[in-house]
Amino acid sequence: MILDEVKAAYAKDLLKEGKRVDGREFLEYRKISIEKGVIPNAEGSALVNIGDTKVVAGVKFDLTEPYPDSEEEGVLVTSAELSPLAHPEFKAGRPSEESIELARVIDRGVRSSKGIDFGPLTISEEKVIGVYLDLYIIDNCGDMMDAAGIAAAAALKNARIPKYEDEKLIREETAGTLKFDKTPIANTFIKIGDKIILDPNEVEETASDGKLTLTTVENNILCAAQKSGAAGFKIDEVIELLDKAFEKSNEIREIVKKAVG
Repeated sequence: MILDEVKAAYAKDLLKEGKRVDGREFLEYRKISIEKGVIPNAEGSALVNIGDTKVVAGVKFDLTEPYPDSEEEGVLVTSAELSPLAHPEFKAGRPSEESIELARVIDRGVRSSKGIDFGPLTISEEKVIGVYLDLYIIDNCGDMMDAAGIAAAAALKNARIPKYEDEKLIREETAGTLKFDKTPIANTFIKIGDKIILDPNEVEETASDGKLTLTTVENNILCAAQKSGAAGFKIDEVIELLDKAFEKSNEIREIVKKAVG
């Protein structure tokens, strides 16, 4: 699209001058806010804003069978919906490659964190309580990946497990809060020419040559990474970005802690 080409050229010209479209530093986030419990009928939920990007995460529990090849790991199912109202390019219908990638990256971060205690969710060898994490992009103004990751962590941390009785879940009663003792945080960097920036807004994403998402947990541990786009990242660049991801993730965890408790 011609408009995207104009936006991309504008972002590139500014970066050459050491500036960003919205005046931020290259490795600076927009304002982050979190509101928990935004979906009354969900067992856990959170609304996250990064700048004008808005993502809602909801958690539901349901009875299911364990995966035969990983019974001890429990059942976690993550899905993502990109609402047509969130961006002109989002279409209704079958999941897009973008929504599938988003769900997979967030799912991998949660799984790799080893933060969920699936023990209380195991009923028998044939039956478990599955964790269903749904992500809804409400408004995409750039970097929906990081917003979705924060929303997922916040929603899981305030999720309450329904009581299991007489071979069914009683959603009006709770068996306690889901034990989720890690806080995986995704940090997304994009490369535009030879410049690397954090938390790209919508205009900057049109100019992206490559993207790297690093998901970390407490104690500065990398638990997942996703690379996309044509541009490569040198080893020294990745090391520098990982250090920055540790720093920024720790700051965001404090925001999650204050919002969720």
